[in-house]
Order: sequence, then C-alpha cells, then structure tokens
Amino acid sequence: MRRSYPCPVVVTGVIGICLVLAVTGLAQNGKTVQAAGPGSMRVEFASICRRVVDRNVVDAGTRFPASVGRLCCFTKIVGAQSPSEITHVWYFRNAERARVTLAVNSAHWRTFSSKIIQSHEIGAWRVDVLGPDGALLTSVHFEIFV
Repeated sequence: MRRSYPCPVVVTGVIGICLVLAVTGLAQNGKTVQAAGPGSMRVEFASICRRVVDRNVVDAGTRFPASVGRLCCFTKIVGAQSPSEITHVWYFRNAERARVTLAVNSAHWRTFSSKIIQSHEIGAWRVDVLGPDGALLTSVHFEIFV
C-alpha cells in the first residue's frame, strides 16, 4: 500500500506563514495584538467604550461626541506573571492627560480605567497600554467630535 505525504513545499509554506504571524502580530477586532512567548504578558483585546458592565464593554467605538462625558479604556491581558501591573496613559493631541496604574492579578485578567472628557477636548485621543517594565503593549486610538 502506498502512502502519500504532503508536499514539502506546502508544509514549508504553512510553517512560514505561522512564523510571519508570530513575529508581526495577530489582527484581532481591528487592533494589532503583539505575539508573545510563553509566560509573556500581552494585550488580547483593548477597546474604548462608554461603560464597562459585568467586565464587558458597553457602547464601544472609535468616535464619540464632545458631550460623551466619561470614557473607559478596557483591556484583556493574558500571560501575566501574577501579581503584576499595567499602566493606561491617556493622551489628547499627543499631550499626556492621565496615567493610571492597574493591577493584573492572574494570567487572564480584565481591567479598565476611565477618563472624564471635557466638552472642549475635540480631536485625536489615544490610550497607550504599558507593561510592568514600561514597554508599549498596544495603543488604542479614538476621536472626540462636535
């Protein structure tokens, strides 16, 4: 009986694609999620939203009216060595507006920070999520409009 094996070119191609994804990051929900080795902390999901209810985002988006009042930055962290921490740094037009350090108490952890948005703060915003060593894990961009 003759056995057939996958073509070496196909196997090599599949391995190559996997390596490219691991090195360049994986796309998830429109955000780039950086690949990490075993035991490395990474952001699995990040979103700007109006509220967090039962550890889930409510009214997520990338554009919010100037009357929004308060916004939350929600992050799901995986691979943390507990206990640890992350920092949310809120920027308006590249000027730091708030810095919030948040506990990460297990390898799978959801947490969020919030910021009151003044009605005159129209334009580009972002929240940088920093790891315990201060390294950038991800950035979430959003806009406030009139």
